[in-house]
Amino acid sequence: MSRAVLVLENGQIHHGSAFGAQGRTLGEAVFCTAMTGYQETLTDPSYHRQIVVATAPQIGNTGWNLEDGESRVADAGDDSGKIWVAGYAVRNPTRRVSNWRATGSLEDELIGQGIVGIAGLDTRTVVRTLRDHGSMKAGIFSGDAVVDEAAMLEQVRSQPSMTGADLAAEVSTDAGYVIEPDEEPLFTVAAIDLGIKTNTPRMFAERGIRVHVLPANTDIAAIDALQPDGVFLSNGPGDPATADQAVDFTRAVLGQGIPLFGICFGNQILGRAFGRGTYKMKFGHRGINIPIVEHSTGKISITAQNHGFALEGEAGEEFDTDFGRARVSHTCANDGVVEGVELVSGRAFSVQYHPEAAAGPHDAAYLFDRFTSLLQEGRK
Repeated sequence: MSRAVLVLENGQIHHGSAFGAQGRTLGEAVFCTAMTGYQETLTDPSYHRQIVVATAPQIGNTGWNLEDGESRVADAGDDSGKIWVAGYAVRNPTRRVSNWRATGSLEDELIGQGIVGIAGLDTRTVVRTLRDHGSMKAGIFSGDAVVDEAAMLEQVRSQPSMTGADLAAEVSTDAGYVIEPDEEPLFTVAAIDLGIKTNTPRMFAERGIRVHVLPANTDIAAIDALQPDGVFLSNGPGDPATADQAVDFTRAVLGQGIPLFGICFGNQILGRAFGRGTYKMKFGHRGINIPIVEHSTGKISITAQNHGFALEGEAGEEFDTDFGRARVSHTCANDGVVEGVELVSGRAFSVQYHPEAAAGPHDAAYLFDRFTSLLQEGRK
């Protein structure tokens, strides 16, 4: 087995063995607390330019399949999904795949897609470092890429920071595509692809909604031409402070009174359109086990999340916008981070988490029903 090292910006070097492709990869080191769903994690475009450290001690048990990918692969002929993470760090990769849907192993897929990883390192120590000091620049080096420690550390430190990174266009579709419901469509929604996961249009389609997935740089003229019943802002990677075009687009949509729903990056875009600021979190929220409070009902939902930036605000806070009164609708039960904003009129709302919930949980799926009801009201 070839040796590999994970080099952190603070100078820590963690030793292990090569896992997946061999070589060098750079990115921001983050940790994911999900015990399951590694295929959905790896193919989530929101992880673009990030090295994911898995907190679950054993990874790879269910192999890789052609159904659970959360990103489109052009001309691939399946839904296995493009892997977007910059690198993958795990404690104990399974020796044997055991799942009836598996078409191969996780490591084979990492090799096939050229994703550099590391196994056998003490991930608990790495995660504690990231919790104490925050997400940081990192690099995985394996095989011939393992060189002098000082040289590797210099490569890690000289890479661009995630703060100020404009990444949505790098993961967005180049040309739009349409996802149709099984029956005659009840409504049409324009979904802006800022890094959309494949399960999101599927959730709309299950509710009788035709989805036009459009590039990240879509302007209001395209919406005027399409005349959709509603607009959706997807999840995605990068610093929301760089997304001025998306914010201007959102303000134009709000100005026309078109129903709007956003998730994750889309929540930050809507918040900015309301005039709120954003900031980089210390280590973010990444996992499928994060509790959220909905303040209008007191309901707690366990949610899937993947974000390193957040909106400024306080639980239940109300404030004025150019489009009417708005409020902070959801916050995280763990740390009070803003997890949703909405217009008091109900015409626009967003959440920071992933209600499409691939690979679960499904507590927040009702938000798609809420948006469908909003479309029905608009039609009336």
